[in-house]
Amino acid sequence: MTLPLTPEFAPAAYEPLAAAEGRVVLLLPPEGRLGALARRLNRAARGAVQRALDSKAWAKLKPGEAMELQWPAGLRAEAVQLVKLPARATVAEARKAGAAAGRALGEAGAVVLAAGQRRVADIALGLTLRAYDFGRYRTGEAAPKPRGTVTILVDDPDAARAAMVPVAAVAEGVCFTRDLVNEPANVLTTTDFASRLAGMKSLGLSVEVLEEKDLEKLGMRALLGVGQGSESPSKVVVMEWQGGKKGEAPFAFVGKGVCFDSGGISIKPAAGMEEMTMDMGGAGVVAGLMRTLALRKAKANVVGLVGLVENMPDGRAQRPGDIVASMKGDTIEVINTDAEGRLVLADVLWYAQDRFSPRGMIDLATLTGAIIIALGHENAGVFANDDRLAAALLKAAGAEGEGAWRMPLGPAYDEMIKSRLADMKNTGGRPGGSITAAQFLRRFVRDDTPWCHIDIAGVALQSKDTTLAPKGATGWGVMTLDRLVRDLLEG
Repeated sequence: MTLPLTPEFAPAAYEPLAAAEGRVVLLLPPEGRLGALARRLNRAARGAVQRALDSKAWAKLKPGEAMELQWPAGLRAEAVQLVKLPARATVAEARKAGAAAGRALGEAGAVVLAAGQRRVADIALGLTLRAYDFGRYRTGEAAPKPRGTVTILVDDPDAARAAMVPVAAVAEGVCFTRDLVNEPANVLTTTDFASRLAGMKSLGLSVEVLEEKDLEKLGMRALLGVGQGSESPSKVVVMEWQGGKKGEAPFAFVGKGVCFDSGGISIKPAAGMEEMTMDMGGAGVVAGLMRTLALRKAKANVVGLVGLVENMPDGRAQRPGDIVASMKGDTIEVINTDAEGRLVLADVLWYAQDRFSPRGMIDLATLTGAIIIALGHENAGVFANDDRLAAALLKAAGAEGEGAWRMPLGPAYDEMIKSRLADMKNTGGRPGGSITAAQFLRRFVRDDTPWCHIDIAGVALQSKDTTLAPKGATGWGVMTLDRLVRDLLEG
């Protein structure tokens, strides 16, 4: 995997700033007040830092934004980056400030002066996440350059290192998810995906891979129907983390893992189909979350389940009009083979409840284009049968700066997926498309199981850079769900 950059922490002193040959990053209050070390650096740079802070350009910057002095006279550094950060910065501002440094990081590395800052771990997290670069398939001049060492100068290095331990676990989980979502489908097959998850046994996770013969015995015909036109075998992977009280019911996270979605017989338009390598984004988030929980030794019992399939057109592929039986026993008329993710989730959701009787359950999926029409690329859609769980999830998302918005469910939407021939059909058409998809999943959730469905189709992959991620996979959800586990299960 793409290992996240790991910043080093050292006592705040002038010598590392003077000796830096890469970038020097100064985190400064909006009023541009220089501390003792920054004043010494300004004198060495012949007043260039203060002149920049007196400029209109500095005044226009928002918290977390930066300006640069290239090849400053009197210093060895190739650049001095001035980042605006209030003394009482919010979490979002601190991460944005760190991201400004991470975005510009090069081979020569950086020394970051963070003396007096309260949110050093958030600054480091922002830097780490924004420095991520998935470049394993770029060669020659386009090949990614190695990132240099980052040293963050702080008042208390030991305290900063301790605060960084859980943050580093989150960063690795996010990067793991991003890698999975960025991988092409000819590499990340269902078999390769399952193998990568099995590799997390070394972290203390219990990992079980259910093969097609196992799924047949369980009656997962809804899931198996999606993958029957592919050469890649369908699988379900179960990851367990037992960090809580012995015998306590786990919380379950379920992810849609369609490693490539052609639409099947209801084939998608060619334009943009290449992005359907990200249709396993929900499974990617569950995998990244489980990695994070294991790395930080979470004091909770959590199970992560992912359904891994490939949806391809073939002589054996599922057809529009087919009727399949789910593990639950309900029958489903397949109106559109491109509404496949809900068929995968239906069986895995039922299996999670049947086997683990979880205290709560959340599923994630790049499920519908309709959620992008509703919410754009700023928010994931949240659907729930339990107000308390929904509120906790939205609170966690807000705390982590990951957009989420609650959407409705209701009997009228359920009427839209009634079938003439079977118990239900797999799509209710274009009106309310993300809602009827969630309503379909609701039929596979027991009334006594608190549940949320998160449609991440608009947030899993971005066509432009975001604050904490370069263009491509974002890893949306790992930070939110890790925070939810802390608040709900470990609090």
